Amino acid sequence: MSSKPDGAELALLNDDTLSTASDDLESNRKYEDTTNITEPEYQTPTSVKFMWLGSYFLFSMLLTLYNKLLLGSFKFPWLLTCMHTTFASLGTFVLLKLGRFKLSRLGQREHLALVAFSVLFTANIAMSNLSLSLVSLAFFQIIRNTVPIFTVLIYRVWFGRSYYVATYLSLCPIIIGAGMTVVGEYHYSALGLFITVFGVVLAAVKTVTTNRLMTGSLALPSMELLFRMSPLAAIQSFVLAVIAGELPAFADSMSQRAAESSRLTTVATVVFLLGNGLLAFFLNVSSFQTNKLAGALTISVCGNLKQALTLAIGIFVFKDFTVDILNGTGILFVIAGCAFFSKAELDAKKISAV
Repeated sequence: MSSKPDGAELALLNDDTLSTASDDLESNRKYEDTTNITEPEYQTPTSVKFMWLGSYFLFSMLLTLYNKLLLGSFKFPWLLTCMHTTFASLGTFVLLKLGRFKLSRLGQREHLALVAFSVLFTANIAMSNLSLSLVSLAFFQIIRNTVPIFTVLIYRVWFGRSYYVATYLSLCPIIIGAGMTVVGEYHYSALGLFITVFGVVLAAVKTVTTNRLMTGSLALPSMELLFRMSPLAAIQSFVLAVIAGELPAFADSMSQRAAESSRLTTVATVVFLLGNGLLAFFLNVSSFQTNKLAGALTISVCGNLKQALTLAIGIFVFKDFTVDILNGTGILFVIAGCAFFSKAELDAKKISAV
């Protein structure tokens, strides 16, 4: 067992605190050339990886379209997060009872790490909400596009891991292109800039931590991680919803809707909310499993691609935007960069197998 001091923060990002260094793939080879390390994502069959990436995009875009078409603007982010994590808790509980996964035996240190992870999950959402209240949406999205950069930095600084040059180069068109798709009015303060950048760092830390909890020495199945984290995040989100005053506001909104429309409309609203929770559960399952099999950097890159595709849907399906040369070029840059990134990662997998 490592002699490092106990602490949930250290346990999150340093798997040496959870078991011996010999159990950790990267710690085991920390003195070797890190570009030649066989990482967990390079051991996953390509067909399996693309299948889960496809499911992640499918449920991600379905949820986006569902919200756009049916829910519209839902002004209660903490209640929505609470509902999503509650559905994740119930869904994974059903899967546990069906024997789809088994619970691991965890010690106090591992439980503390999972509690810290749930706090990180909730804090990431809080930072996003706070950032959006301090800066313009366009500026927020520009900064959020740099999550892949911080993901690479975390791996490099904390784990001593590097990627192949082609992988680094592929991030350039992805990040620049994503920025071009959201060109607009940039309004921000010094505090807003700091909070937004801090939120981006938290997002990268959360993505890397999720991956390490599933691929490091703890090696939790994705379903088990979701099962253990979701109830904690649901409770935290509910408490924050109470503090933010969302409960009475939501009750007033539903009462007003019931008074102004038929009972059928009210029931339909409840059904739509439940449908949103169910879709979010499927998205969470695919997101965690994709992170485990494809890697934290890949899932970060997927976030930029999703932004470009969402903009494209808004332009061509909902007519929400008028595309200009800069936006269109940005979308093409992101798509081309993602293709380049996929090629670079496939080449890295072939080299690591030699």
